Amino acid sequence: MNRIVCLLILLIATSCDYFEKKKVYPEELLEEELQTFNWNEVDTYPTFINCESLTEKIERKVCFQNTLINNVNHYLETQNLVVSNDVNDTITLNIKIDKTGQLEVDSIKIHPETIQEIPEIDSLLRQSLKGIPKIYPAIKRNQQVTTAFELPVIVRIN
Repeated sequence: MNRIVCLLILLIATSCDYFEKKKVYPEELLEEELQTFNWNEVDTYPTFINCESLTEKIERKVCFQNTLINNVNHYLETQNLVVSNDVNDTITLNIKIDKTGQLEVDSIKIHPETIQEIPEIDSLLRQSLKGIPKIYPAIKRNQQVTTAFELPVIVRIN
């Protein structure tokens, strides 16, 4: 009986650690949250009003990109570009959409042959993005955020 009482006292004395409250620091919580946070993904991609009806995240992204590409292509088609040699190039537009929905061109990658045939292609591409509809910015955790995209534009002139 003495052994059981001694064993119970020993168990009770060592189990007090389980009732002790651990102090949690806000900095530790923030650091832990930042570790699990995926900075490269957004909850909702930037969108146009015509893409609002789509429910799937990837469908909205495709709709957004197609709307931008169609706008650029339509603008370039109206410019009546004349070239001496055929042009078949994929131009890469690096664009940024800030948290207010403003589009900014960071850079444009164009092959030198295309620049030689169409010297004003850079300014034409930038001008084509000025007439786009209102952009609703990307959302991450219920906050509007800035996003960056690489937009390929295929230019074929014969």
